[in-house]
Amino acid sequence: MDTLFIGQNHIHLDEVDSTNSYAISLLKNVNLTEGTLISAKHQTKGRGQRGNLWNAVAGQNATFSLIVKPAFLNENQLFYLSKCAALALYDVLAYFLNTGHFDIKIKWPNDILVNGKKIAGVLIENVLSGRQLSWSVAGIGLNINQTSFSDGLNATSIKSCTGQDHDIMLAIRYFCTAFEGYYLQLKNKSFNSINENYAFFLFGLKSWINVEVEGMPLSLFFEAVTEDGRINLSDRGGNTYLFDVKQIKWLKLTS
Repeated sequence: MDTLFIGQNHIHLDEVDSTNSYAISLLKNVNLTEGTLISAKHQTKGRGQRGNLWNAVAGQNATFSLIVKPAFLNENQLFYLSKCAALALYDVLAYFLNTGHFDIKIKWPNDILVNGKKIAGVLIENVLSGRQLSWSVAGIGLNINQTSFSDGLNATSIKSCTGQDHDIMLAIRYFCTAFEGYYLQLKNKSFNSINENYAFFLFGLKSWINVEVEGMPLSLFFEAVTEDGRINLSDRGGNTYLFDVKQIKWLKLTS
């Protein structure tokens, strides 16, 4: 692993319910080093946002978690971890795919799209000691060699894009290297650089998007993502709204 600390301690499992759940359980009993990587050949109950399952065929995709200790961030800055993970995933995909032919976008709050189809997701979970942040676990699911997906699932993979099999561990190693670079930027308080990169690749930014709020479909203008991770939208009357991930649902993708 060509990194200083991310991924240097690597635990690989043939099968686990969820690498995030395994990591959180482990942290309660073991003093792990920062940057510990937990990967699995197969997750039986991989998790995404809103309690959704991340379905992946065994041995065909990258499913892993990274354990970090971002004590230098306050509670309103924790979304920067999602930004770092999303940007690292962008870098991995840009390595494998020709960005002249494939449109790679970050979809708020935590998905990565290629040509409008979901290829990866991020789930950040925090471990608290009282009210103090102890650890953060960044769970990653990246579709690599799987080409068949459930009906109605708007998903793709690197192999679906290229027609070739790819090295899963190479993708994980590349992610670790990229993530470490962004994480070190965070430690150095280089928030503007991360914000600019994140905004540049953000799907739907500065355009009208279709969402559902409290069961009502709406067309709203995507203004920005706040530092604490909420989405800032406005209507045609100039009224602005802030929503967190539990309050809003994307409808048909627009660009």
